[in-house]
Amino acid sequence: MQGDDRERRRIGWRVMRAAIRPHRVWSWAGIGAGLLWTLARVAIPKLTGQAIDRGVDTKKYGNQLAMWVAILVVAGLFQALFTGLRRYAAFRLALRVETDLRMKLVAHLQRLHFAYHDEAQTGQLMANANSDIAQVNNVVLLIPLTIASTLMMISVIIVLVLSSPGLALFALVALPLLQIAATQFSHKMFPIGTALQNELAQYSAVVEETVTGIRVVKGFGAESRQIERVEKEAGGVFERSIAAAKLRAWFLPLIDLLPTIGLVGILWYGGHEVIRGHLSVGEIVAANTYVLMLIWPLRMLGMLLGQIPRAIAAAARIDDVLATDPEIFSSVHARSLPDGAGQVVFNAVTFGYGHGRTVLDELTLTIRGGEAIAIVGATASGKSTVARLIPRFYDVDSGSVVLDGVDVRELRLHDLRRAVGLVFEDTFLFSQSVRDNIAFADPHAPTEAIERAARLAGAHDFVTALPSGYDTLLGQHGYTLSGGQRQRIAIARAVLADPRVLILDDATSSVDPSKEHEIRAALAEVMQGRTTIIIAHRPATIALADRVVLLADGKIAADGTHEGLLETSAQYREVLARAESDGQSDGQSDGQSDVTTGVHPAGVRPPVAGSPIAGAS
Repeated sequence: MQGDDRERRRIGWRVMRAAIRPHRVWSWAGIGAGLLWTLARVAIPKLTGQAIDRGVDTKKYGNQLAMWVAILVVAGLFQALFTGLRRYAAFRLALRVETDLRMKLVAHLQRLHFAYHDEAQTGQLMANANSDIAQVNNVVLLIPLTIASTLMMISVIIVLVLSSPGLALFALVALPLLQIAATQFSHKMFPIGTALQNELAQYSAVVEETVTGIRVVKGFGAESRQIERVEKEAGGVFERSIAAAKLRAWFLPLIDLLPTIGLVGILWYGGHEVIRGHLSVGEIVAANTYVLMLIWPLRMLGMLLGQIPRAIAAAARIDDVLATDPEIFSSVHARSLPDGAGQVVFNAVTFGYGHGRTVLDELTLTIRGGEAIAIVGATASGKSTVARLIPRFYDVDSGSVVLDGVDVRELRLHDLRRAVGLVFEDTFLFSQSVRDNIAFADPHAPTEAIERAARLAGAHDFVTALPSGYDTLLGQHGYTLSGGQRQRIAIARAVLADPRVLILDDATSSVDPSKEHEIRAALAEVMQGRTTIIIAHRPATIALADRVVLLADGKIAADGTHEGLLETSAQYREVLARAESDGQSDGQSDGQSDVTTGVHPAGVRPPVAGSPIAGAS
């Protein structure tokens, strides 16, 4: 375990050094200002002693008091100037390091593959981006300040030794005890600091889940259960914090005690030396001042020693994220996407998540450019997996996915993702304006393009009716809108990106059936002339497609038109019947199609292959 702690400390220090390195100029500026501050700070007690001995004794030295007062004022101004510069350099360095780490962490999180985010806890990642980086900031801030204070402490020791070795001996006799105590303190604090940072991350994870899942919590009346979880994690934070506080409780008073012991020694020894005539009163005052000056550097050192273990632990946790290599990335020889109609081909694709079961088993499927195809199947049959492999959210285990004649692994990831538009069942909208949400893929899109996308998605009318129209700010995840309104904005967002391939992953399953026909009408407009993959359960949505593919156990079980499969495939009818049964159990069956006849709510039969898809609403 000690070996693990040493390795974590090494990693933590490496992260902090790497974060400081680009800002060496401000590091040295802070140290330089601290050096000049030290010179002024150390000179003032010596000048004060001279002022007492020479400025007050007018018989021996004449009237020099005004001169010494002026010298002390200049020294004080000099000290104040470099105090400000020292602190500004330290804060600038710390804030720059903090900002860089935040940007680096968030940028890396966005590069990481979907499989990483499938397993990572959002609360833990939020703790990395907030409390962990804040701990690093605290230490980076203290480092230049502590270096300056340490320089002052060393200077004080040198001055005391040169002025009076005897006084220096009594003043500094307790310092070796500080070294022993500091070493013990650091070793004991590191595991506590590591445990505290982990507890804070767990606490953040529970709070994040409680807040983002508040509708589920309230829906099941589970507030007390979540409060218990929060209390448990908060209790863990409390216990670790108390353990750290206990260590500080014996170490920091020791830091205050040591200079006091030195003062007692100076008064006892120095008083006798003054009586004997070996030292002046001014020299005793200066020595006392120097010993008092040791208190703050020692406290700074104590603060740094207390913060370093937590910061190292936090930096090591940040490195856990930064050291994770993205599994999905553009290769060095990646090529641009050639022109094409959006043909998608699955060549004997086999895929499974992690070490789990195989989801797709040598799936072979061709989707012609401009064709609308519905992928249907029972739960866990691999429907959504097909959608995730096209934009390379995951890479196939074997076989290949080809877009317009090029293996997607050979394409530039940015080009591929821009060519594939997705509308998910769980619509995510950002806490920005309607305009910003629609123009997410192209923030500089003109108003005309945004409104055109909204019209195609059937969103323009309700958007213009909002208080500020397209500039209306949406609440968290867009929950200020209805499910159908959120879905139409998501469709508009995909339309504005003008994708070559449009994937609708259960895009209507969470929409109120009474409003579903509006979404289907919008989809029919959007799908015109565009390769479209529809993953759906509801027959009315499936009927939008020119062709239907039934998946079972990761393979194609049936392929044909909606009407044709209703007549020829018992397995297809069973899947739709199960879907309708689930919808009825959820109270969502009103307005759905009759699965045995394929009749729409309005009594219109779905179109056969080749008929205009715009009529399927």
